[in-house]
Amino acid sequence: METVAAPHSFVRLKFAPLTPGIGAEISGIDLACEQDDATIAEIRAALLAYKVVFFRDQFITAEQHIAFARRFGPLEIHPATPQDQANREVLHIAHGPESRGRENFWHSDVTWRAEPSLGSILRAIEVPEVGGDTLFADMAAAFRGLSPAMRDWCRSLSAVHDIARVFAKRLGKSAHELHEQYPPQLHPVVRTHPETGEQALYVNTAFTSHIEGLSAKESEGLLAHLYAQAAVPEIQCRFRWRAGSIVFWDNRAAQHYAASDYFPAVRRMERVTIAGDRPFYRDER
Repeated sequence: METVAAPHSFVRLKFAPLTPGIGAEISGIDLACEQDDATIAEIRAALLAYKVVFFRDQFITAEQHIAFARRFGPLEIHPATPQDQANREVLHIAHGPESRGRENFWHSDVTWRAEPSLGSILRAIEVPEVGGDTLFADMAAAFRGLSPAMRDWCRSLSAVHDIARVFAKRLGKSAHELHEQYPPQLHPVVRTHPETGEQALYVNTAFTSHIEGLSAKESEGLLAHLYAQAAVPEIQCRFRWRAGSIVFWDNRAAQHYAASDYFPAVRRMERVTIAGDRPFYRDER
């Protein structure tokens, strides 16, 4: 892997940006080993700078995966994880001849939580020979790409995020059952990143149901426009998986899209998710 000069604060690891704006591959590290605090701090700084970071040839165990993720904060347990599963922090995502991939839409993880995740760490277990790439979009750049008038309007709005839009069918539960445990949440349409101060669009096709205070038609039209911003190639990067690849993305600043172009080949992944905090908007114009 050809490397390029990283920012001067990165001294322990090597970085190869995938694009000028988002994504960087990190080398010079073995995630099977316990990392010292300085290395963890450098990875976290890279995550903030690049919004998504990639590691190759990391053949680690589920326990090592969990231990690495825990260095960045408390971990979540997803409601789709079986109650009797060992290592319940690990969400298994598998598709093959009996199941097509279903993550092929732009989204951020678990925005239906009151405190959505800080980030997700996804590990490739088995991947197709070709296909099954994941795309990432810089939602701060997506926000900056809007007209000034649209940015001002969006800063004043909030949207409802609802787990039932995706997981009612997958979990075999009614919306009412899910809402008893995970009630719909109201989050700002424009989120201020708690560490960088960047403002980013914070609506997604998976979990956002509507914009508060608008008519159904107005909400649908505005959301369609905002969703489309993630599809601009100039704010994206694309990652081709190999077995042993690991990706760590910032759910507060990026969205992702798993290309479902590999059926009936097998794609097996394991995800560990780091708990976050409640989204907020701070006007720092």
